[in-house]
Amino acid sequence: MSDSNLEFSSDVAFTPSVKAIQSRKGSRRGYERMEIGGSWQTDITAEIAGFIESRTSAFLATANAAGQPYIQHRGGPAGFMKVLDRKTIGFADFAGNRQYITQGNLVENPKAHLFLMDYTYRQRVKIWGEARVVEGDAELAERLFPEGYKARVEQVILFTVTAWDVNCPQHIPQLIDAATVQTLLAEKDRKIAELESRITAMSAPRE
Repeated sequence: MSDSNLEFSSDVAFTPSVKAIQSRKGSRRGYERMEIGGSWQTDITAEIAGFIESRTSAFLATANAAGQPYIQHRGGPAGFMKVLDRKTIGFADFAGNRQYITQGNLVENPKAHLFLMDYTYRQRVKIWGEARVVEGDAELAERLFPEGYKARVEQVILFTVTAWDVNCPQHIPQLIDAATVQTLLAEKDRKIAELESRITAMSAPRE
């Protein structure tokens, strides 16, 4: 079944085999209610766009024609992933180890998956869709290149969204990246300095 012929958007993941296991293990009824209530969203909302564009790290999953899976990490400064429209995510693909496994997989099988994590706030977003590599489009590459980032753009990846889902925070460890810690520490130091200045002013002898 092609993505355009899905009865419910969540059918991109909930195949008959998956639904059979859900029924056997007792979760199918709840997911049936979800499907009837509207299933997973298929358009990129303003809220999810903000989440996507705030990421500094992403995992892109592909599989070749034989079904052999591969997961590739992609990272960059916040904003390296850009929402181009309600169905499309784009990002510059920086030069790396030149294995080209993802690109080769997409030639054989365009189906792809983006897995996005926010460890600070314990959130994860799963996005199903199709991806393609765009080579030789200097204008698009410049549009997607993060300003001031020290990397060489080799090509561009465009991801077309089929459906997306947000998971609960259960079992996600809370981790805070170094930049966030530095920002929080700087704010703490600023407040301490401000309080010390006030204390000094209050302690000064009055004329």
